[in-house]
Amino acid sequence: MVDNGVQLTLTSTVKTNGKIRINGEVLNGSHLKEKHEAGSNGALHPSNGQAKQPPSPPPPPPQKQKQKQKLLCTTCGKGHTCQAVIARTRQMRAMIDARRPHQAHSAFRHLVDDGHRPSLVTYTTLLAALTSQRAFDTIPWLLAEVEDAGLRPDSIFFNALINALVEARRMGEATNTFLRMGHSGCRPTASTFNTLIKGYGIAGRPEESQRVFDMMASGGAGGEAAVRPNLTTYNILVKAWCDAGRLEEAWRVVARMRASGADPDVVTYNTLASAYAKNDETWRAEELVVEMAQQAGLRTSERTWGIIVGGYCREGRLGEALRCVRQMKDSGVLPNVIVFNTLLKGFLDANDMAAVDDVLGLMEQFGIKPDIVTYSHQLNALSSMGHMAKCMKVFDKMIEAGIEPDPQVYSILAKGYVRAQQPEKAEELLRQMGRLGVRPNVVTFTTVISGWCSVADMGNAVRVYAAMRDAGVRPNLRTFETLIWGYSELKQPWKAEDVLQMMQDAGVRPKQTTYCLVADAWKAVGLVENANRALGSSSSSGDLLDADDDEEPYFPDNHGDDKLQSFERTNGHAKSDASRSMQVTRASMSLKTARSSSPSPSLLRRSCRLPVRSTWLCRKQLQMQCGVYGQSISSLKMVFLS
Repeated sequence: MVDNGVQLTLTSTVKTNGKIRINGEVLNGSHLKEKHEAGSNGALHPSNGQAKQPPSPPPPPPQKQKQKQKLLCTTCGKGHTCQAVIARTRQMRAMIDARRPHQAHSAFRHLVDDGHRPSLVTYTTLLAALTSQRAFDTIPWLLAEVEDAGLRPDSIFFNALINALVEARRMGEATNTFLRMGHSGCRPTASTFNTLIKGYGIAGRPEESQRVFDMMASGGAGGEAAVRPNLTTYNILVKAWCDAGRLEEAWRVVARMRASGADPDVVTYNTLASAYAKNDETWRAEELVVEMAQQAGLRTSERTWGIIVGGYCREGRLGEALRCVRQMKDSGVLPNVIVFNTLLKGFLDANDMAAVDDVLGLMEQFGIKPDIVTYSHQLNALSSMGHMAKCMKVFDKMIEAGIEPDPQVYSILAKGYVRAQQPEKAEELLRQMGRLGVRPNVVTFTTVISGWCSVADMGNAVRVYAAMRDAGVRPNLRTFETLIWGYSELKQPWKAEDVLQMMQDAGVRPKQTTYCLVADAWKAVGLVENANRALGSSSSSGDLLDADDDEEPYFPDNHGDDKLQSFERTNGHAKSDASRSMQVTRASMSLKTARSSSPSPSLLRRSCRLPVRSTWLCRKQLQMQCGVYGQSISSLKMVFLS
């Protein structure tokens, strides 16, 4: 049950330098075995095939520990749980339920600072908060704190820990914790097994999910009495097989469910229907709806019909999707706004504006009010077609409906103005957001930057970039590649290379495509050696991805110039084709002097390790050899067009 086929074995647990690690091996077939390694220090550490955990937060210094001991309240000092701890723990749980886990973490720190001793329930609640925050690196620290406090974990704590490790995609450690749970005398519950089954399903390993299920039904690793699978267990296992596209196995689980006396419920049917819809077999999903209603006697839900409607829309069968929406009413289910948004987007993608009006009218007929997603779909479609006047009418209608636009809505509008070659109107949206108290995100800023780049106004592009930094918005990889592309189009490769230093200052690591863009900038002015140096720099630094590059800005694709369209289609990836090679050759012939006096290949290879520092040399080459550095852009273009 562990990566690379490594079996899991449980080792004992002790505190080592204030850190807890996980190590284990043993799961063969459908059962687990425990073994204690002789001479082991008992520490838990990553098993084979598992990535090492990042270092945990250091324990407080001895002086601070003594201070806390002095401030310990009387009840906590006697080893009892005081009312303050109980009240604060309940408060932490309420914060988590309200989706404010960071506040729960803060409440825990205040509790400790006030001289109280957290209970095991408090630590369990804190673990849930850290899991919600996805702060998985702090798990070893928390385990060490529990051990320092002399608390013995119970089944609830172990379940929370296993869930945290599953959420962190560390299945080897989750399984090893399960083994440790049994070794500690805590009997696994159905929730424990359900979490492991879910984890292996998420990891794309349904066979392991099945093994955990079989072990659950037949007895635990140490021969404990079997834990009876519940309906949730069966549904989780069905989903694991469905997510892997193994529908035959999923149906076998359903048959086993029925044999055990548990009837499939709406969740079961929805899971199977969703799998069929993803496989472009929505007609089969709809057959399940009929079976669910007629044979199983279950009432369909909005979720059920939403799966069917979404499947038909993905397949382009919009008439069938519309029929299903109308059919929902006959089934006693009122379509919700999510179903209508799915249908609306389908017709918008098909550019069937008459049908879009029909869907909006149907929404009004059913008494469903449009939400921000409804308007966003319309804005995106209209801006993509260049209909900015209609786009703004929809925007005004959204405001009149009392719906506050979010950064994504403004990004859509900015995209439309950029495509229309009106970057000044795109930037005006930033000021409007400021007046309304809406904070622009990196996509909005980068879209505006791309607009100025598309009209060859790098001064304004850099100014918007500076405004983004002043606003506390961190640029991503796409932001910098947009700036590099802009300088490349202006035949200013030295400034394109300067952007690499800006990236370093911002803590964003370049990708291979970034260096290719810089290389293209140098090729455009005929300095092939400098282009090779830029590409060599990418080999020495590796192809590293920026963690925040999760959404791309928008570029003109219908009304902008051809070069900008090419940049958008390739997602910023620099190209090297026959036509580009001919252009580079012609430019190189007009710069024979520059080529003959360029640094030798060996020197360039040595300079690859510090690509940014060599920018001054590149500028100097252009200044001395071409006589164009410091001149106007128009003069620079004349040199290369002659």
